[in-house]
Amino acid sequence: MSEEQYMRLAISLAKKGQGTTSPNPMVGAVLVKDNRIVGRGYHKKPGLPHAEVVAINDAKEEARGSTLYVNLEPCVHFGRTPPCTEAIKNAGIKKVVMAMFDPNPQVSGKGVQFLRDAGIIVKTGVLEEEAKRLNEAFIVNMEKSRPFFIMKAAISLDGKIATKTCDSKWISNEESRRYTNRLRSNVDAIMVGINTVITDNPMLIPRMVKVKKYPTRIVLDSKLRLPLASDLVKTSDKYKTIIFTSDDSRQDKEARLRSFNIEVIRSPKDEGGRVSLRFVCEELYRRELMSVLVEGGGEVNSGMLKEGFIDKFVLFYAPIFIGGKNALNLIGGKGIDFLRDAYRLKITGLKRFKEDICLEGYVHRDY
Repeated sequence: MSEEQYMRLAISLAKKGQGTTSPNPMVGAVLVKDNRIVGRGYHKKPGLPHAEVVAINDAKEEARGSTLYVNLEPCVHFGRTPPCTEAIKNAGIKKVVMAMFDPNPQVSGKGVQFLRDAGIIVKTGVLEEEAKRLNEAFIVNMEKSRPFFIMKAAISLDGKIATKTCDSKWISNEESRRYTNRLRSNVDAIMVGINTVITDNPMLIPRMVKVKKYPTRIVLDSKLRLPLASDLVKTSDKYKTIIFTSDDSRQDKEARLRSFNIEVIRSPKDEGGRVSLRFVCEELYRRELMSVLVEGGGEVNSGMLKEGFIDKFVLFYAPIFIGGKNALNLIGGKGIDFLRDAYRLKITGLKRFKEDICLEGYVHRDY
């Protein structure tokens, strides 16, 4: 097998930790000696051994003189677990092949330097782009000190997410919804605005798929209009729920919601009198919620785009027209005056779910 093939195996092992490693990155490791795989491992969740240590333990004495393939630079600092660089050195590994440097400033470059100082050969950059895509949320978390936000929506071909009567079930088909639930099962949180809750009464949990860990449910509700009879309130003892509200909303309603085990966080208002999205972003980062799926309506999508928080989009286009100037658009707000101010999208994926088309990609804006 080639270096790329061994690294691809390490990345596939890392993916087994999807949905459980946050706020840590997903890491897989493979140990090779005399063209034989002698050890393999992946990081399962915070507090448990890192992938390199699992692979070393799997290889036992065979680790000595082997080559380690790992998709992320081995850590060199004490966190919840001891540094992996020490374990690699003590195991007698002769060479480390890694995909990417760790964006964590406590680690970046330091792990490689430690290994080289210990006389271990280090090669970097093997399948680097694939490795970065795998841990894109971790990279944003480290480099921008905020969560990685994914905007997801099901829309008609004319850009509507609901009719003028707010009917939106179901624009996308069952296969698209199954894929959505896989997305939900791999993020730390799902966020919507209060209008979505009032209109759709969603549960905001993964369905139809096996769930390793349920995401935190987040509602932006400036005036605390969340109905006490909603499914979110009824299931708040079972699933973590956070409501962001303005600093002057009803105290009595807050007390009622807290009695249902719902966390209520008061936020300063933005210029439009709504909950400050910057404040929300800071609070979610502080709570180590590394990835957030935004399933809100047009106003939430518009606000998140305007703040520059949306990193990725997943859009399910159904082969229908809805029409009507009062139907709900994917992007609300005031809109732009000139095309030069438009948000530029980089489409990186195209999938087909029967008649639905799913576009995936990334968001940036030209100024």
